[in-house]
Amino acid sequence: MKDFIIKPDQLRRIELWAATTIFVFVVFFLVTNLVSTPEWQFNKAKMPFDYYDNYFYPQLVRYILMFGAFLLLNFKVVPALMEGQRQWLSILILAAVFGLTGIILGITDTHIRQYLFPKYNDEQTFYNAMFQGAYVKTLWILILFGLYTVIKHASIFLLSNAGAISTKYRMVTRDSLIAFVLWMISLFILLVGGIEEEILVCWIILIPFAISYYCLSSYTLLPAAFRKGKPFRIYLLQTVGILLLSYLPIAFLLMLFTHNEGLAFGFSFFNAAFQLLFTAPLSWLMFKRRQQGNEEIFVLKKELGRSNAKLDFLRSQINPHFLFNALNTIYATAINEKAERTGEAIEKLGDMMRFMLHENVQDKISLARETEYLDNYIGLQKLRTEHNPALRIDTQIDQNVELLSIAPMLLIPFVENAFKHGISFREASHIRVAMEVKEKTLYFDVYNTKHDKQGNDPERNKSGIGLNNVRQRLQMLYPGKHELVIRETGKEFFIHLTVQLS
Repeated sequence: MKDFIIKPDQLRRIELWAATTIFVFVVFFLVTNLVSTPEWQFNKAKMPFDYYDNYFYPQLVRYILMFGAFLLLNFKVVPALMEGQRQWLSILILAAVFGLTGIILGITDTHIRQYLFPKYNDEQTFYNAMFQGAYVKTLWILILFGLYTVIKHASIFLLSNAGAISTKYRMVTRDSLIAFVLWMISLFILLVGGIEEEILVCWIILIPFAISYYCLSSYTLLPAAFRKGKPFRIYLLQTVGILLLSYLPIAFLLMLFTHNEGLAFGFSFFNAAFQLLFTAPLSWLMFKRRQQGNEEIFVLKKELGRSNAKLDFLRSQINPHFLFNALNTIYATAINEKAERTGEAIEKLGDMMRFMLHENVQDKISLARETEYLDNYIGLQKLRTEHNPALRIDTQIDQNVELLSIAPMLLIPFVENAFKHGISFREASHIRVAMEVKEKTLYFDVYNTKHDKQGNDPERNKSGIGLNNVRQRLQMLYPGKHELVIRETGKEFFIHLTVQLS
């Protein structure tokens, strides 16, 4: 689900490509003459029609104007206004865009709609009408652009804070927030498309009713139904009862806006059928999937808590802060992504724990198992930090390690240290891990940027396993057969380890 949330830079690229694509298409249709021209209206008014003067060039100028105005307002003016930078300059630019757009639309209208000239008393009256209509059209375009901006930023806010909103208001789920965002976008498209008023009113009622019913089902109806026998029958009866009670209120509400009794009662019946045949089954399926994800999490917690002694041993070997983050990652993944990636995360963590419990107590293990542990550790760290756009993680771990052996947990402290000190959610961060084996000699490099820990960081005054511990182990286990080089600057940390293996 988190992947659904588009980052600001990605959104800007999407908007640029979408606007450019639309501009290219409309120009293509204009150049290839695939759209109708006002020639028949000129003929009806018995006035000469010139394709280039009365249509092609004016329309091309309008398309270029609209494209340029959108780029200027969307990527320069609006961001500056929202960030409080150069506000007066941005307001002046906005006013200038309004004035210039009105003038250009007015001029092009005098060419495109020249067939209306005979309906006016004189030339000045015709020009006044064209320019007045042009400024009204410009104002409507700016209103639509403002509506688009509001919907865009409201959508980003809702999706970015979906977790916090769902926690505070338990009835509001992430799925319902996404549905609400999509509904707002569709409403904007309908407004731009000039859809009929009756259809627009029906759309305004249908989708919010479906979203509200989904929230009610997820929070109240389905949990209550599953606490009793035959939950589907109970849920179906509850749904039918709610739809019957809402039939007349929705019909009367529609009559207030449409003044069409047949449309009001007909749509109210359609709404009931839509909710019964689509929204109710969808709510049932989504709730069942959430239950399955919760059961997987429960099993995981049960497995992790089966032996306190084993967990104590794990805590003595692995960074507890990382274990906490890993468990939170798995939990968030299960909730947000409907358990689609939970299996992968649990498998990685399970392999790591099995390694700690069984193979870590041996004097030597296969290098393949040590690299597998590294891969699992880095994979979980990537899962935890994947939404940090400022972090780059590069790994090049040689998997062709033949039948070599190594002391367990000899490499992981360097990688753990890199993730512990090399990640910042406010500054650009880079972690690079490389491992290569040549003629039974292991070459291991770890690089990371350095960042000062915040005062509230639980790891601020902790050293974890520590590099001194690794130095001592290397001297004891590989005397004369290893070389450890550590270089450190104010912002960077680099280790190079060479070990002769057997």
